Amino acid sequence: MIVNFAERAHNHNWELDPVVRSLLDTDFYKLLMLQFIWKHYPTTRVSFSLANRTSSVRLADMFAVEEVVGQLEHVRKLRFRKSELVWLAGNTFYGHRGIFEWKFLEWLEQDFKLSDYELSVTDGQFQLAFDGYWPETTMWEVYALSIISELKTRASMKKLSEFELDILYARTKTKLWGKIERLYGVPNLSVADFGTRRRHSFLWQEYVVKAMASNLGRGFIGTSNAFLAHKHDLEAIGTNAHEIPMVLAALANDDQALKTSQYHVLDLWQSTYEGALRVMLPDTFGTTQFLKGAPEWTADWTGQRMDSKNPYVAGDEYIEWLKERGRDPRDKLVIASDALDIDDIIGLHAYFGGALRAGASAQDFRQAADFQDSRKWTPGRRIRFSAGWGTLLTNDFRGCDPKGRIEFDPISLICKVSDVEGRPAVKLSDNYAKALGPASEIERYRRVFGTEGIANAGLVA
Repeated sequence: MIVNFAERAHNHNWELDPVVRSLLDTDFYKLLMLQFIWKHYPTTRVSFSLANRTSSVRLADMFAVEEVVGQLEHVRKLRFRKSELVWLAGNTFYGHRGIFEWKFLEWLEQDFKLSDYELSVTDGQFQLAFDGYWPETTMWEVYALSIISELKTRASMKKLSEFELDILYARTKTKLWGKIERLYGVPNLSVADFGTRRRHSFLWQEYVVKAMASNLGRGFIGTSNAFLAHKHDLEAIGTNAHEIPMVLAALANDDQALKTSQYHVLDLWQSTYEGALRVMLPDTFGTTQFLKGAPEWTADWTGQRMDSKNPYVAGDEYIEWLKERGRDPRDKLVIASDALDIDDIIGLHAYFGGALRAGASAQDFRQAADFQDSRKWTPGRRIRFSAGWGTLLTNDFRGCDPKGRIEFDPISLICKVSDVEGRPAVKLSDNYAKALGPASEIERYRRVFGTEGIANAGLVA
């Protein structure tokens, strides 16, 4: 079905147009982590807080608190549908059937609930927090982010006429097609949609996912959005995130336990999923220190996601680490996921998927034809590469507003763990600008983990 986005936005006359239509409308890894949390930490109290890192955009001046409350209350009333639970129970994920235990699915159906929330406004920004048992708070992360992101979109659309909205979407569709066209025919392409949390809207994400699937074939490997994967018979993509190591680190009682908590997470994860879903996310407290101290068995994992370090540097670092441990990098996987756009995806694919010839650089690759030029590149992967394409896939309206404004540009919204059993939670990251937590705790964590390999880099949505 072709959606007339302009007409739908302009002729908006229903009482509540829900942003979140299903509890499955979240990143697939949230469900995998929810089962892990339900199994091991059901009574641990964890708080989450939402923050707008693009402080120049005063969100609370764009739309009212009442709109946010209406959307949050709608989500709290949702329940997992029978068909969704059947899909979770019977579908094959990453080649494994039965990843979700029947007792967990029974709990989802009968006992799952979302915590209460606290919402206020300070200096033009929403202060939104969730506190409760970890299984009740964890799922709020993506729901809250997608709600705030789409309410911003709707507020901006109210300023355009139906004709102007038509132009907005026509330009953005053309922009999307330009990106897809450049990917078409790239050898051994592996791209997934990671764009739920900061999407323009649910309907636009669905449109983008369907466009990618129908035009890129096997090169589009799936979506992180569990609802869209279920609805459109696509592969659900995702394993785990920073949340779990942040919580386990906060629970550590001394510096030694703090340092080893990052490996305890992986050990507990692989025992929970019986050796499946083994993709590391090593940058929570710094990738370089993580790899230097990692137990030997971590080299047997499938690969790693590169989230906050320059992906060229992170990939090379991982390849050398694997070689030092006697593993063949060609059998392993790296996933890039931080603020990717089309140039990054093609360049990284060239860099890791073959050999650059003398004088050529990753930035020389712009489209599929460049991979056929033997003067630039010869096939033969150094490591398997996959791209998790997020905000700049599902919310790239930059330069498309017919009035020339930047209101449709994506912003950097986050919703992260802030408190664990009364203790502050911290993330160091491979980027100094992305560190989270009280300054005194960040300083303590940096003393414990070190700062090797951490760099100063800008923030992109």
